[in-house]
Amino acid sequence: MTGITNIMIVGTGGQGVLTAAEILAEAAIAMGHDVKKTEVAGMAQRGGVVTSHLRFGPKVLAPAIAPGEADLMLAFEVAEGLRWIAHLRPGGLAIVNTMRLIPPVVSTGLYQYPDDPLAEARARSTRLLSLDAGAIAAGLGNPRLGNTVMLGAAADHLPFDPAVLRECVLSRFRHKPGMAEPNERAFEAGRAATAAQSAA
Repeated sequence: MTGITNIMIVGTGGQGVLTAAEILAEAAIAMGHDVKKTEVAGMAQRGGVVTSHLRFGPKVLAPAIAPGEADLMLAFEVAEGLRWIAHLRPGGLAIVNTMRLIPPVVSTGLYQYPDDPLAEARARSTRLLSLDAGAIAAGLGNPRLGNTVMLGAAADHLPFDPAVLRECVLSRFRHKPGMAEPNERAFEAGRAATAAQSAA
């Protein structure tokens, strides 16, 4: 369907994947779009896989994104980015956090972590931007700001003004003393990280 934007957000439990999906949905609703969202959290509380499908546009009939149809993928963990890279459409954009969070299925021997998941993802995608959201957040004094960094990284690659997404982020923190300003800085740091790569 024309006019539909398909976004996948993937990562592991505790990274704020579902919160990021909710904020993106709020921004799309604020712009007057019809929005559908679905997610799989599984064993998220134990560091397991978390994925969310978000679709918005004039009229959206179903939330699921088929392989080869995502316009944008936000990968909060690098190996999860590799796992879901096939969901991108040709020319779709992957924004990948280079942070490695080894899931429990690796330590139990059920899954082998890739040697270089970022390089493998690059080989499978024509458009990929990467950043270390964890390091950026830590540099701002709070490692928990990583999901806001990732939202900032996506802000200039959405079909609406980045200010709309920024306002949806900040509205969550204005009632919490001392939280709005750090999240604003995290958002802008994420934007800067991908803007530099896009310009190059």
